[in-house]
Amino acid sequence: MPKQLEIHPVAGFYLGATQAKIKKNGKTDLVVIELAPEAVTAATFTLNAFCAAPVTVAKQHLQKVMPRALLINSGNANAGTGEQGLKDALESCQWVADELGCSREQVLPFSTGVIGQNLPMEKIHLGIAQACANLAITGWEEACAGIMTTDTVPKMISKQIQVGESTVTLTGMSKGSGMIHPNMATMLGFVATDAKISKECLQACLSDAVKKSFNRITVDGDTSTNDACTLTATQQADMPVIDSMESNEYDQFSRAVKEVMVELAQMIVRDGEGATKFVSVEVEGGMDEKECLQVAHAVALSPLVKTALFASDPNWGRILAAVGRAGVQSLDIDAIEIYLGDVCIVEKGGRAQTYTEEAGQAVMDQEDITILIKLHRGDAAETVWTTDFSYDYVKINAEYRT
Repeated sequence: MPKQLEIHPVAGFYLGATQAKIKKNGKTDLVVIELAPEAVTAATFTLNAFCAAPVTVAKQHLQKVMPRALLINSGNANAGTGEQGLKDALESCQWVADELGCSREQVLPFSTGVIGQNLPMEKIHLGIAQACANLAITGWEEACAGIMTTDTVPKMISKQIQVGESTVTLTGMSKGSGMIHPNMATMLGFVATDAKISKECLQACLSDAVKKSFNRITVDGDTSTNDACTLTATQQADMPVIDSMESNEYDQFSRAVKEVMVELAQMIVRDGEGATKFVSVEVEGGMDEKECLQVAHAVALSPLVKTALFASDPNWGRILAAVGRAGVQSLDIDAIEIYLGDVCIVEKGGRAQTYTEEAGQAVMDQEDITILIKLHRGDAAETVWTTDFSYDYVKINAEYRT
């Protein structure tokens, strides 16, 4: 998160947080967000078949009615908990509904933390009452702390943009550090705006933004059971309603949302568990989006590439091998060029004639590194952001439950 970030509150979006003692370390771990009655919320969720109980409940509730509240707990994922997990998620929603005077179906639950443990319901119950007592439009920092698990830094962004003749606020937060290979969104992400926009336009905006942001990051290749991302428009801004995806106003708003989510997604990569490098894997000249992502993910997920990055070792053969096993059909290896930064390392099927170990080392010594693969097969291009693998990644995950 940028230092001295000015957080712009979003009218109609109230956040309350507390220490419910779900986490062993006693840090903030439960958040309630109350939404204005006219607010519209769009969401995306994990495609993991073992999706957590709160994901199942949130999806069901969102199909019935627009939410009036979000409930988030950290320290316990309520995943792999069967029928009891579903009952606990529903009861938690009822407790929020009782506090705020809405229906249970108007509450969306979210959880993150250890998989396979039941929620400590007495702590959840007390925490909900405490969080509701703390509701305020200025509660962003406390709420952001409340959704963190192995994160080492809070991830927030806030900006004001022009949409047509109107000033619109966009403020958001996300959490995630490990188990990051989203197939919809990130571990958890919540973005709010005061814009007036239809439900259909908001969902299209979110889906498009997630595709090019949270779905383009990977730390370790593990898609979480609890991934979820919401975009809430409280409808409080003084502006005409955006109700057409063909309008200039939609285009302006959509681009701003995408920028916000790309920044939040990149914050997750930079805070990847044990990460010492921020790596952009860019693939150009593919026949389509799918094969560009095949190649990018093959490189970004390779343990051999990631450990070489940690060692700052310009072992370019590992990158070449990852590209070759990506599964792209009829790949012309003589046409492929691979670069570390601006240093060409591979061309015409082998080591580039101009390459020197010293030039490669100079790039690998940097904290921000770009790996560029030019396929020369078409016009498609994609970028995936990732990290290295360090000793600390193993340590953090080996000791996660202790």
